[in-house]
Amino acid sequence: MAQSYNSPSVARTGARTGLAVDEGLRSFMVGTYNYMALGVAGTAAIVLALVNNPQLLATIAGGPMKWVLFAATLGLGFFAHKLFYSGSAALAHGAYWLYCALWGAMIAPMVYVFLSKGMAGVVGQAFFIAAATFAATSLVGYTTKKDMTGWGGFLSMASIGMIIVMLVSFFFITDPGTSKMMSAIISGIVVLLFSAITAWETQQIKTMYLEGASQGGEQFVKRSSIFGAFMLYGSFVTLFVHILNLLGIMNTED
Repeated sequence: MAQSYNSPSVARTGARTGLAVDEGLRSFMVGTYNYMALGVAGTAAIVLALVNNPQLLATIAGGPMKWVLFAATLGLGFFAHKLFYSGSAALAHGAYWLYCALWGAMIAPMVYVFLSKGMAGVVGQAFFIAAATFAATSLVGYTTKKDMTGWGGFLSMASIGMIIVMLVSFFFITDPGTSKMMSAIISGIVVLLFSAITAWETQQIKTMYLEGASQGGEQFVKRSSIFGAFMLYGSFVTLFVHILNLLGIMNTED
């Protein structure tokens, strides 16, 4: 006689399968967060190296190099999915570390300004606020039962809109008072936006694992971990930059 699907042996098999998936997901997410943390540490090392080399820092901050770095970072983010899933594993890792290096070079001049003004404490404060914000919103994305898949289109368009607003503000708003106010408003909106993006990305990374574990195999899961670290890294650094900007505005006398 065939066993019923409600039999104890089938139930135990289902429980073991579910437990294996949960353990695999936890291991996958821990690996993703660890790789992201390594990227943040690598970026910090690049920032420290550059702030101790004022001549090179001036070349980056004062000339067209900053726009080259900006364009390269945006371009890498745009083509990241294809690079991470279509090329070799070495290419995926290389793209990730290049992204971390580009961010390090971009934010080094900003960090240098704070350090030169004796505001190292503000930099540390911004980092810990960014870390706490990131951890809280990523936890929401990991634990929520709400399907946030539909948020992707809105969040992408909002991100593009904020880039356009930042560029317009940079090139066309010359009044110092207005520029400072716009900078604070933009940074405040970006922090809120990327808090939502962090939650959305975390849920998407979970989905990538679950789909990859059942369909794509081990290599797909490994690529998804690298790509997930890439996504979360970009959100964390963006949070840090704009929280630092807000704290800088609040700690600067008119």
